Amino acid sequence: MSEPTATKAFAPFEWMLSLRYLRARRKEGFISVIAGFSFLGIMLGVATLIIVMAVMNGFRSELLGKILGLNGHLLVQPIEQPLTDWQQVAERLAKVDGVTLAAPMVEGQALASSPFQSSGVLVRGVRVADLKRLPSIANTIKAGTLDGFDEGQGIVIGKRLGDNLQLRAGDTITLVAPRGSVTAFGTVPRIKAYKVAAIFEVGMSEYDAGIVFMPLAESQAYFNRSGDVTAIEVYTQDPDKIDRVRQAVTSAAGRPVFILDWRQRNSTFFGALQVERNVMFIILTLIVIVAAFNIISGMTMLVKDKSHDIAILRTMGATQGSMLRVFLITGASIGVTGTIVGFIVGLVFAWNIESLRQFVSWLTSTELFSPELYFLSRLPARIDSGETIAVLAMALVLSLLAPLYPAWRAARLDPVEALRYE
Repeated sequence: MSEPTATKAFAPFEWMLSLRYLRARRKEGFISVIAGFSFLGIMLGVATLIIVMAVMNGFRSELLGKILGLNGHLLVQPIEQPLTDWQQVAERLAKVDGVTLAAPMVEGQALASSPFQSSGVLVRGVRVADLKRLPSIANTIKAGTLDGFDEGQGIVIGKRLGDNLQLRAGDTITLVAPRGSVTAFGTVPRIKAYKVAAIFEVGMSEYDAGIVFMPLAESQAYFNRSGDVTAIEVYTQDPDKIDRVRQAVTSAAGRPVFILDWRQRNSTFFGALQVERNVMFIILTLIVIVAAFNIISGMTMLVKDKSHDIAILRTMGATQGSMLRVFLITGASIGVTGTIVGFIVGLVFAWNIESLRQFVSWLTSTELFSPELYFLSRLPARIDSGETIAVLAMALVLSLLAPLYPAWRAARLDPVEALRYE
């Protein structure tokens, strides 16, 4: 007669027993409630992590695209003497490998006004050929045209500025510069009226409400620039590899210049975004950890409640390993199922976040995403596959680790002691 052998690991009866323990009976209702909250906690934690990280990534990507679409990746400024040779310098910079555009500009502050309202603006004098090569402007013209921009005295304004001043293409806007003509009585502010040649909408409220484009020659006259420009903005093929181009641009300038790249100009802004993103990740990870502790407490109570059953199973030949696997499967099922459901819910929400925002705004008759506060006119979301996989892996590891201690206690239970005090 052959000796009885132990069952294989994760045998069918272990799965059957684990799933049976998940279906709580009436007297085990409290344990079922704890298991339900653990499931919801992990599901919401994973879903919220995916949604928030996607929105934060979307914010950074969208803002980076808007900022770099309108501002140069390198800002070349003159040192020692004014940039009167800007045409020659711009031509040399445009020939540098990796540079897509070298745009000279004149920049200055002004007050834009209409018969209805006034607002402070940043005036940029540019050439129409350079303006047409900026997709963020050339492809977002909502009214008017850029044709003939260099010949006339028309200017290009943002849609939000036009709405604030109640202006449309073809209307007249008045610009007031604090530094105008110098007279015997001091400096007189320069006041001049311009026709609105075109209206653009980048989608970033700070630009749509605060930037005005003016023909380069006109801006030189308006801001008293005697044939020079403020700086030259250099656009490159890959902003993330700006260091490779920076040295070549410095050499090609052929004169003393001071260069700022986009990271230096926006370091505070993007640094704050990164800190906020990291803090949100840590805070939301705590939700998943709390849910994992709920699994531990729920499984500990289940082991205590099932101590009599465990003792009987042990006397019938069930091994310590079988008992450990039964409760490991029971606890892990809650965490793994919650993680998978949370993963699906998070992806669905992230993919449809803007539609959901519009629906909630319509339902509550409130503006949930004010462009004045968040700079963007829509709620962006970009799912990073590596980051999402990391969230999924973290939740699965916690789900598998959480039931280990209760399962170990179930395996270590002495059947004699359990039956003695039953």
